[in-house]
Amino acid sequence: MAADYDLLVIGGGINGTGIARDAVGRGASVLLAEMGDLAGATSSASTKLIHGGLRYLEYYEFDLVRKALKEREVLWGIAPHIAWPLRFILPHHKDLRPAWLLRLGLFMYDHLGGRKRLPATKTVRLDQAPFSQGLKKLFHKGFEYSDCWVDDARLVVLNARDAADRGAEILTRTKCVSARRDGDKWSVTLKDLATGDERTVTAGTLVNAAGPWVADFLHGVVGENDTSGIRLVKGSHIIVPRQFDHDRCFIFQNGDGRIVFAIPYEQDFTLIGTTDVDYQDDLSDVRISEDEVSYLCAAASEYLDRKITPEDVVHTYSGVRPLYDDGAKDAKAATRDYVLEVDGDHERPVVLSVFGGKITTYRKLAEQVLAKLEVFVPFKSGLWTDKKPLPGGDFQVDAFDAEVAALERDYPFLDTGFATRLTRLYGTDARRILGEAASLDDLGKAFGSNLHEAEVKWLMNREWARTAEDVLWRRTKLGLRIGKQEAEALDAYMSGHLADQTGAAA
Repeated sequence: MAADYDLLVIGGGINGTGIARDAVGRGASVLLAEMGDLAGATSSASTKLIHGGLRYLEYYEFDLVRKALKEREVLWGIAPHIAWPLRFILPHHKDLRPAWLLRLGLFMYDHLGGRKRLPATKTVRLDQAPFSQGLKKLFHKGFEYSDCWVDDARLVVLNARDAADRGAEILTRTKCVSARRDGDKWSVTLKDLATGDERTVTAGTLVNAAGPWVADFLHGVVGENDTSGIRLVKGSHIIVPRQFDHDRCFIFQNGDGRIVFAIPYEQDFTLIGTTDVDYQDDLSDVRISEDEVSYLCAAASEYLDRKITPEDVVHTYSGVRPLYDDGAKDAKAATRDYVLEVDGDHERPVVLSVFGGKITTYRKLAEQVLAKLEVFVPFKSGLWTDKKPLPGGDFQVDAFDAEVAALERDYPFLDTGFATRLTRLYGTDARRILGEAASLDDLGKAFGSNLHEAEVKWLMNREWARTAEDVLWRRTKLGLRIGKQEAEALDAYMSGHLADQTGAAA
């Protein structure tokens, strides 16, 4: 008897949702199970960059850098609402890497990845505006180069949205508690963590995209012991009030060989990160340490003309990267490329496990996963995800401002800030949220910072949001602006709405 699903994906981070989207788009039947919220762990804790990884050139990871550089314009093209170009300023520090080495690295960066739309690197004087603004006066020379920004958590959710729209089943708050081979298929027991209900399904192939839990899933759920090594590395970020007015980002060299970014964030803030710390503690409670806060404050303060202190920090976040253990001595040198491990064959149903990976290369990772599985899974078509926009991204990359203006014209009660926020988060889907509204009152209950009931319902009904945290810190970043009482009111509203839905279904 045929399995219920061709592919069962464990993990609702960027790799899992990217694989699910690609597979269902090729005609496979797909179920994705995530034990928490989509992007609830590592995938919402990145530096939010689509980048080649300039520093990886020092570790001779040319293939990774080339692969990542090529993806910058691809992802910008399929998601122009949540991704856009950034210009980075790299100050030359006379006591660190020499200027000729930086220029050589940036020359390679410009030419490895088939850059088309993004502007090239140039040398800049840091004693002239806008480059001087925010920096200490002792830096005189620097380089400006291109990479891209992405809203990481929304990238995950939109991949899940598109997968679901194409026929995949997406289950959040659902844990895989057992998986065993049963003849030519997997028998998998899934537990709804909200209700405690269990359900058993069958699948032809398992994909283990559990992120930091990849080894735990193999050992504890599947019962496999012969696996590649995994190195868990924590990266942390701090958010402080905005430190400079221009739209450039800074990339700072540090004496320990690491780099730290300082990036304009959510209009009124500056994002500073990241760290690289080996991690062996509780994966359900990952948080920044005092030492990491001090490190990031000191690293930024060496360059910025305004000293950053721990008292300036308004928010922090941390995530654990599940890197492939290549034996590197230091966490900062461990490879960021991915490794795909397959166990099984035509006689024993396959489980494929994903080690490592980056937000930037998730789409290529998904393609390589499916290439390894194509002899086991009945795909009906080939590569496609580089051409089809993610939900809301069906407009040209240079038309964002026009989309905002058109939204303001058609909904005159929106101010520019509100229209921009909606377009940044939802693109053309903003109109589906606003519907026939003719005033703010038509959007329903207000929760603060222009978050209204109509948007919350969309996030619950179309994007799997279940708590105020899901809405405020992953689907939007309004947690930086909405107070405790407003967040509690939002949580109460969402709980009541879910109870009403459950009652109606019963």
